[in-house]
Amino acid sequence: MPHALQPASPDRLETADGVTLAYHRTPGRTPGVVFLGGYASDMTGTKATVLEAHAVAHGHSFLRFDYRGHGQSSGRFEDGTIGRWRDDALAALDTLTDGPQILVGSSMGGWIALMLALARPDRVAGLIGIAAAPDFTEDLMWAEFDAAQRATLLRDRILRLPSEYSDTPTVVTMDLIEDGRSHLLLRAPIPIAAPVRLLHGMRDPDVPYRHALTLADRLDGEDVEVRLIKNGDHRLSTDRDLAILAATVTSLLPG
Repeated sequence: MPHALQPASPDRLETADGVTLAYHRTPGRTPGVVFLGGYASDMTGTKATVLEAHAVAHGHSFLRFDYRGHGQSSGRFEDGTIGRWRDDALAALDTLTDGPQILVGSSMGGWIALMLALARPDRVAGLIGIAAAPDFTEDLMWAEFDAAQRATLLRDRILRLPSEYSDTPTVVTMDLIEDGRSHLLLRAPIPIAAPVRLLHGMRDPDVPYRHALTLADRLDGEDVEVRLIKNGDHRLSTDRDLAILAATVTSLLPG
């Protein structure tokens, strides 16, 4: 298993609406690998950096970046929505990569990856979801909120929840919920033909592993595989989990 690369200052991409996205891009052959992070996560996490080292070791290009309001990019997190973060990912894919790419999406990044594959089918050589969470704003947030939480959102348009992963509360806005409803995917067949691999921990407290089975069922393509990791959590960042992820990426790269 390659070690993660040492951190360096990111490069910057300015979007059409003036937001500056921080990114790290490593040149190499195609298909390249693009990592799409999760909600309130950033590009310095273990999965992103280990995959970067893995891609470099195999001579393939790699891109990781922060959505607006995340990590080292500009903008306020609470101004972000699924549509805006999708647009950030499209800008990164269109501007910073060439040729076919394997999209690796973690949690929310899995939803973003699916939307990229729908928007740029000719650019996607494969898609890997790590605890992929399409439709999470509706099915795993709004549907699970109690009456008081929904009332707070409707009144204040913002809700702050304790986070298991940070001392900083998780921020949810009504704009996020409402915009998410414009991008729901699991209500109908998803016309993606590229190979899809879904990795999901069966002890994931945030995105139930049955979400992966629903997604696999909705995908139109036949080359879809689900790997359930019985003792896996939401992050899937143990050494064994990372080895499974790296092997999954390798399986989609040409020999």
